[in-house]
Amino acid sequence: MPELQLLRPDHAPALLAFERENRAYFAASIPDRGDEFFARFDELLRERLAEQEAGICHFHVLVDAAGEVLGRINLMDVTDGGADLGYRIAERATGRGLATSAVRELFELAANSYGLTTLRAAARVDNAASRAVLARTGFTLTGETTLSGLPGLTYLRRLEEFTAPGHRPG
Repeated sequence: MPELQLLRPDHAPALLAFERENRAYFAASIPDRGDEFFARFDELLRERLAEQEAGICHFHVLVDAAGEVLGRINLMDVTDGGADLGYRIAERATGRGLATSAVRELFELAANSYGLTTLRAAARVDNAASRAVLARTGFTLTGETTLSGLPGLTYLRRLEEFTAPGHRPG
């Protein structure tokens, strides 16, 4: 079973391979990262790791036994006990429930390691797979939005049930 790991500098080669191999697949349902992302990958990774160190974001990779990255599950813009959830799974790893299990695992980390009480998410209306993950993991539909110029939906998930007894968030 793949392991959810906090992003580290040594993930860089596998993470870049993951992003390159899945670029066209991801671009069909979420905004493309653009050529600059790939040209500046090392610099951008250092920036993301600095954000993680500062507690602004928590970046995770889903890694298989061979060290290949199968997915990314991230908590971004951490403020006031909440964060924005984002995830992407490699095309070759879809349909196995990896996104659902990784998001559920992240709930425990978010509540107990990061002190979060709520997670926000958004998905394009035409991204049925992402919306299914959010539904299966207990997110509640909260409204409509526009994502990359296309209709989207917003969601919220409270994390009280994942807080360990005696643990005080924040």
